[in-house]
Amino acid sequence: MSSYNPAEHTIGPECLCMTRRQMLSRAGMGMGALSLGMILEGLTGPEQASAAAVAKALTGPLAPKKSPLPAKAKHVIHIFASGGPSQVDTWDPKPALTRFDGKTVSGLDGAALASTFKFEKKGRSGIEVSSVFPELGRMVDDMAIIRSLHTDIPAHDLASRFLHTGSSQMPKPSLGAWTLYGLGTDNQNLPGFIAMGAATEFRQASFLPSQFQGVGVNYNKGMPLDKIIRNIHNSFTTAQRQRLQIDLARHLNELHAKNLHRDEQLEARIESFEMAFKMQTEATDAFDISKEPQNIRSMYGDTNTGARLLVARRLVERGVRFIQVEAGGWDHHANIAKELPKRAAEIDQPAAALLKDLKQRGLLDSTLVIWGGEFGRTVTGSGADATGGRDHNGRGFCCWMAGGGVKGGTVYGSTSELGDRAEENGVHVRDLHATILRLLGFDHTKLTYRYNGRDFRLTDNAGEVVTGVIA
Repeated sequence: MSSYNPAEHTIGPECLCMTRRQMLSRAGMGMGALSLGMILEGLTGPEQASAAAVAKALTGPLAPKKSPLPAKAKHVIHIFASGGPSQVDTWDPKPALTRFDGKTVSGLDGAALASTFKFEKKGRSGIEVSSVFPELGRMVDDMAIIRSLHTDIPAHDLASRFLHTGSSQMPKPSLGAWTLYGLGTDNQNLPGFIAMGAATEFRQASFLPSQFQGVGVNYNKGMPLDKIIRNIHNSFTTAQRQRLQIDLARHLNELHAKNLHRDEQLEARIESFEMAFKMQTEATDAFDISKEPQNIRSMYGDTNTGARLLVARRLVERGVRFIQVEAGGWDHHANIAKELPKRAAEIDQPAAALLKDLKQRGLLDSTLVIWGGEFGRTVTGSGADATGGRDHNGRGFCCWMAGGGVKGGTVYGSTSELGDRAEENGVHVRDLHATILRLLGFDHTKLTYRYNGRDFRLTDNAGEVVTGVIA
């Protein structure tokens, strides 16, 4: 006489992870094996499930990691000045342009166009700054200005992609994705990489696991909090029920991986559900700048850019690793004397406030702030009509960095007498990437990911660290 074994008649999640042949061979168990209700009843309660989720987060791919090299920078705020700011009207004074104004210069296409803006020495370092940046001019002692950047192709799409991913052609992971891959993130209840206003390809993970892709947020001042990040609130079920559903999906996926094969896309999808669940409270709070004192909000200014940079500071406080902020509109092919000051005014007060705010909170040393565009502009007039604008120029342009181990009050590199091309200590975009990674504690040649039989890196097979801007 055989004994009754309850285990043989108990339905478990492993019954759902099988091949078609296994399913047919076990069909005698009955249709009850398809019931998820019994599985849900057997899962642990929400308290235990949450503890398990926390434990997994601390050992998962997004868990915070220590950088292999000594470094001060723990967070990055990248302000992307899309469109190509004119270097000779912002951060690279060229008095020789005044002497040649309106004249044809050998080697240049068109007549020279002098800047209409004055440059004055600012700070203890005496760095010359354009009059369009009165507030940022007060912060130059915290900034390293690179005046000798150059890139490969001065076309917006290609140059922008290259600046963000290190590739103008093949889709590759973005700088933010590489940063998150190398360092993880300090807050498991928020995405480690958040982009406000940037194009999707500028925050892509490409062949890196999907968990490292940036989360796009269409944030503007005054926007209702429930509209900022869509689909993180569930109107149809309770938080406890959501927790059970996510834990069930994770458990089934683990069984699937054990019995059949691992599916990276499936795992990433479940991670996105997990993140959305955890974000329901903390994300809403992070974007609620009404909780800031009025004097802080006034310091940043009542603009979309000011609100975004204030949110960026709040995200840094909450442990987000990489924040990208779009602050574009610098494509001045015409009437640059009138249009550039408008664009500069939109970033001048907010960016200066960001640096001051981070500094007074003791966060600037650990936060690397970067501003710059995809290329610069010509020193001659735009087109045959020379309508007071400038065309694209990838041979010489500027960016600035502050905080995060940067040597403040520094000017690195220079362009030619008229400012049309990098001349002394040229810095290619790959060199800029190598330097950013070094400030974060990485040897850019060793931060790699194996894909299709090859070890890829952000800087491809080039790049030199610009030690002159590192403190």
